[in-house]
Amino acid sequence: MREIGWIGRRDVMRLLGAGGAALAAGLPERVHAASAKNTLVLGLDISDSITFDPAREAQYTPPMTLTAAYESLITMTPGDYLNVKPALATAWARTPDGKGWRFTLRDGVKFNSGNPVTADDVKWSIDRVINIKDQPSQYVANVDQVVTVDPHTVDILQKDPNQPLLTILCGPNFGILDRKVMEKQGGTAGADAKTEDKATNWLNQNSAGAGPFTLAGWTRNAQILLTRNPHYWRGPAFFEHVVLRHMGDSATQLLAIKRGDIDAAFNLIPEQVATLKGNKDVRVEGLESLDFVYMALTSEVEFNKALAVKEARQAVAYAIDYDGIIDSMLGGQAMRCASFIPIGLYGSTRETTKEIGYRQDLDRAKQLLQKAGFPDGFEFKLSYGDAAVSGLSYAVLAQKLQSDLARVGIKVNLDPMDQVNLRTQYTTAKSTAVLTFWNPSGVETDQWASASVLRVAKRVHWTVPDSLLKLVVSAAGEQDAKKRGALYLEYVKAMLDQANQVILFQPIYQFAVRDIIKKFPLTAAGWEVELGQAST
Repeated sequence: MREIGWIGRRDVMRLLGAGGAALAAGLPERVHAASAKNTLVLGLDISDSITFDPAREAQYTPPMTLTAAYESLITMTPGDYLNVKPALATAWARTPDGKGWRFTLRDGVKFNSGNPVTADDVKWSIDRVINIKDQPSQYVANVDQVVTVDPHTVDILQKDPNQPLLTILCGPNFGILDRKVMEKQGGTAGADAKTEDKATNWLNQNSAGAGPFTLAGWTRNAQILLTRNPHYWRGPAFFEHVVLRHMGDSATQLLAIKRGDIDAAFNLIPEQVATLKGNKDVRVEGLESLDFVYMALTSEVEFNKALAVKEARQAVAYAIDYDGIIDSMLGGQAMRCASFIPIGLYGSTRETTKEIGYRQDLDRAKQLLQKAGFPDGFEFKLSYGDAAVSGLSYAVLAQKLQSDLARVGIKVNLDPMDQVNLRTQYTTAKSTAVLTFWNPSGVETDQWASASVLRVAKRVHWTVPDSLLKLVVSAAGEQDAKKRGALYLEYVKAMLDQANQVILFQPIYQFAVRDIIKKFPLTAAGWEVELGQAST
């Protein structure tokens, strides 16, 4: 066990690295080091972070911060992604008219400002998400209105009451905000919020929530600082401070975890994990995720004449060495879902992937190229970010795909980009082909299925048939679990035929954790770890 001691601001600045001065200013004159059990330091790639506004956030790593800073009405506990659990709400039931859900709020809960959490705050927060009209608003497109019944009771009414809601509200975008604080910072939940809300910049450096921590600062590509919320209703978190330190390189994370400079490393590759075997100070914890990495292929003929042909996209899918990616590049620490629903949810199992999913079949790929009218192959540009998932960099993955596709005459031109620029290009439908990820905003199957035929379809210029749109809606509203699974299986088959999204792997994450950290609850619900429950 390491010696417990105190360190000053100057040492904290050294620990945080570049940009540390700004965040260290938010710390007291003396703080415990990570070894003093007072500050939890995590090493991970946070290069995708562009905002910490819950109504605007749609990236991979920010949900960890959002869930630490904000509390939702209901939540999911690690390992159970079917049953929602109480958080700010202690009870929920169908509204008397059957058109939605009524939530009863917990007594005595306060925001980090000390203000009480009320039904008015709940209504304001959800209305703001809806009216900001950024990506999170699409998750609650079925919400008709939010009505305050009394200060401790709120109704969320739906356009179609058969569609899911509870699992969606567990997502990090639906943390409840302190209306009084937000309005002082230019926040609004009115119908004109899309243009009139001015609170996002403030939320990128502060938070107005009721979670276990408060956001105290963020320096892009450097670090995020969280400080303990003394008003947290479950009781103060164990750690006074949490530092999410940007380490884009997995080798740097490995060195830091071995030296004790960080308490947990998030992006190690299997070879690096193997070097920790026998290390008495570090343990490895695994987590089957609901995330996946995929390649999106356009249907826009002006971007690429070949990819506009379905059979050419299918040829790409059949040329990929999926087993090589998982076994050789990820050390077997991954699964692969057949299409856009991860293994573990309706209509998606390992068996489904084996039976109907893509597999490497070079002869079939060549036949499909012939059918598409490109017997000698074609070329396309593949864009990807300067980041890594499960320790595997997109650059290395892109090189593997380039090699695989060359075997059937398809030339891949590699196009590395900054993560933020990549996302902007992709979400504005200007990409020919992209390597990117998908992670849950809440554990609801419809959030994968609906997204793929709505906003993701637009990004790849795919006009989705009405029959498929209706199928997705029917599956989401089906109350019988067996029938629902069957409907989603039909959806998976349709997506495979269309071949705009090729799933490459679904990670089984391996986290290296210093043994001094005895409790480090991992979760696949979309925010990776429950920071408020971590302790030594």
